[in-house]
Amino acid sequence: MSSSLVVCEVDESLKEKLKKFRFRKETTNAAILMKIDMEKQLVILEEEYEDISMDDLRNELPERQPRYPFVFYKYVHTDGRVSYPLCFIFSSPVGCKPEQQMMYAGSKNQLVSTAELTKIFETRNIDDLSEEWLINKLAFFR
Repeated sequence: MSSSLVVCEVDESLKEKLKKFRFRKETTNAAILMKIDMEKQLVILEEEYEDISMDDLRNELPERQPRYPFVFYKYVHTDGRVSYPLCFIFSSPVGCKPEQQMMYAGSKNQLVSTAELTKIFETRNIDDLSEEWLINKLAFFR
């Protein structure tokens, strides 16, 4: 018996895209936006962004639908070091349909496991998504 419920599988082409994204050579911020195809019950790629700010990414998210942004972020530490953490954000805004919230919440762990992620954040308010918000979240991992 599985240790966690899998509501939706991850699309095979998305798995390959996530693998390549993890090992990208560019040093600019980038993001992959994923959504669930409700009919197929499959996590799929919605859009891919290069050189995108957190503010621009926030503007790409629907106001009343959950999404999974996967962010490659250029993080400058207080001591001047630079790192490029991969951040998974589960965005589930207040006002989403309960069925969507359950489907996204139930599929999150499978997606995190598939992409082998360790920096996992959640928000219920997309207005919170900003560079300051992400930097505060990343400060925990110093």
